Amino acid sequence: LRLRWTSPIYAFYKPEVDIQTQKGRRTHAFTCTRPTCNHQVRRYVDKKDCSTSNLRKHALACWGEEAVTRAMEASDNKEAHKSVVESILKTGRISTYFARKKGAVSYSHIQHTREETRIVRDPGFITLMKMGRPGYYLPSPSTVSRDTKTLFASTRRRMARLLQEHKGKLSFATDAWTSPNHCGFVAITIHLEHEGRPLRLLLDIIEVPKVCILTFYCSSPRPLTTS
Repeated sequence: LRLRWTSPIYAFYKPEVDIQTQKGRRTHAFTCTRPTCNHQVRRYVDKKDCSTSNLRKHALACWGEEAVTRAMEASDNKEAHKSVVESILKTGRISTYFARKKGAVSYSHIQHTREETRIVRDPGFITLMKMGRPGYYLPSPSTVSRDTKTLFASTRRRMARLLQEHKGKLSFATDAWTSPNHCGFVAITIHLEHEGRPLRLLLDIIEVPKVCILTFYCSSPRPLTTS
């Protein structure tokens, strides 16, 4: 049977397959190659379906989407093991299998938007984060979005309670500037004394869609212009 297991997905599992019995049924147990994992994926022998979906599912969770994608481009499991798995286990570098892609690997600089959580699926970001640490776990965009919203809600409640219970004076301020890409921003901050120390908090930052130029005239011979 081992001679027929030539799919590149088998490269992420040890060549020695254990034969086990689960509730009276014989199974083939494939052990993950990663030393820190050793997770086993079982496949029942009496089933006609020899699907590798469960093997692929664990490989994606353990090795990452990019590693599996590069491995699946190989012709068989031997080539995938040599070009991807072996290089990661020996050198800890992922640049070997990234070199299989045409062109140079580029890094994306994504601005903060409502879809910023997609950066965790950006190939350049994954390369940077996993360089030298191929087993480093990166959460999914949905997890990042969920945790960010939870953290924001918790921080907002703490700040609201702090400001509402503060018995001293609260000083509000604004600051405006233009970013290098010619987008105007206005920040609203608050300043107070908390436990004997000055405290500065950012309440909000707003992008200004349009900047108006106002000119004031006074007794000065030159007009005063502000934005």
